[in-house]
Amino acid sequence: MDLVAAPPAPLTRRHLHVAGDWVDPSSGDTIDVENPATGETIGVVPAGAPADVDRAVAAARAAFPGWAATDPAERAGHLDRLHAALAARAGEVARTVATELGAPLKLATRVQAGLPLIVLRSMVELAARPVAEQVVGNSLVVREPVGVVGAITPWNYPLHQVVAKVAPALAAGCTVVLKPSELTPLTAYLLFDAVAEAGLPPGVVNLVPGTGPVVGEALAAHPDVDLVSFTGSTATGRRIAHLAADRIARVALELGGKSANVILADADLPTAVKVGVGNVLVNSGQTCTAWTRMLVHRDRYDEALDLAASVVAGYRLGDPFDPATRLGPLVSAAQVDRVRGHVDRALADGARLVAGGPDAPVPPRGHFVAPTVLADVHPDSALAQEEVFGPVLAVIPFADADEAVTIANNSRYGLAGAVWSADEDAALAVARRLRTGQVDVNGGAFNPLAPFGGYRQSGLGRELGTYGLEEFTEVKAIQR
Repeated sequence: MDLVAAPPAPLTRRHLHVAGDWVDPSSGDTIDVENPATGETIGVVPAGAPADVDRAVAAARAAFPGWAATDPAERAGHLDRLHAALAARAGEVARTVATELGAPLKLATRVQAGLPLIVLRSMVELAARPVAEQVVGNSLVVREPVGVVGAITPWNYPLHQVVAKVAPALAAGCTVVLKPSELTPLTAYLLFDAVAEAGLPPGVVNLVPGTGPVVGEALAAHPDVDLVSFTGSTATGRRIAHLAADRIARVALELGGKSANVILADADLPTAVKVGVGNVLVNSGQTCTAWTRMLVHRDRYDEALDLAASVVAGYRLGDPFDPATRLGPLVSAAQVDRVRGHVDRALADGARLVAGGPDAPVPPRGHFVAPTVLADVHPDSALAQEEVFGPVLAVIPFADADEAVTIANNSRYGLAGAVWSADEDAALAVARRLRTGQVDVNGGAFNPLAPFGGYRQSGLGRELGTYGLEEFTEVKAIQR
């Protein structure tokens, strides 16, 4: 995909996508979409209401029997056509994400537009070869689609997070009602343009934009939604789980993280620090899997801090469409206030500023926060315990591997992490001890077929690959 150095034209979308058609919402309420790099309004979408959710769920319920009974190869064909239609829009997706989220265009092209296509392609292949039936004694054990799925997605990866839910749900034979984030809804409309072009059967996948307290809660509480798949904050996930529990409905929750990057004494320190800082700063730090706690052996602590400051100095903030920009804005003014509040509190709690901070220069307009490195962060402090969701790195020393594991596991989260060592067996031994859903050893590459999800308050269930597809199934035993 080629970079195109021009933002999309202002976008206004007035309709929902229900039962295969673009339809009018039940009210005239709307949501303004902002460009966080400028603060300007770039588009308008409908603010859905509970009546719109009712309509979309009814369409998904009506479409479910036919879609569930569709031959797996035919479902795979539908997804393949969707992949082709979405791939044709990859450049537009990248430009739209760069505009409504503020991701630098290079990142928006490679990750925000590129990764969803990889995930969707994997689901085309998995849909064509569904999970095999098993014989257990006199029982035939089969997997069947769970039913109607309510998918509620966040703003930080506005296409990837949608595809990671919608694609496996459709591959499993479920039907879907999607509520994208009200902060970045325009990208979801591009997906539904592709849905319309691909000719998916009416009602198989439906779009209702709106706010969480209105559309999100109506979807989570709806009696005809069989599973709610949510990605976002732990606090909101807790609310969704409560609404679903009232009617004994299943949930899949991908929530927050406070991941540890453990750098052992014998590690390639320049590489470990460079990759670790880059991981924290990708998407302006607005990534749930970010390794926001860097744990470094005491013998190499000062060296690591110097390296981190040097790496951060190479990140230029600015216009997402400027090729020189490496760090875009945060998504909103509220997010800026939240991140700056975390930094101010950490400094008040005794952390030492190494780079960035509240007085570092940022562009004069837009929602920018300078990349910040803080040293001497206590493992029990708020900065080491709470998800910041911004370009802020906490650096913590440790004496040996046992202390590193203790610090890393001192968290209510458990989503991701990393270990670095010249001794791969030693790194693997530490990785096995970390209470987290994914661990990268010495910069191991992201695998879109591996299970993705967390321990503890990082969520319930898994996404991606076979594990993600099975999340949208029920298990039935047939005795013979």
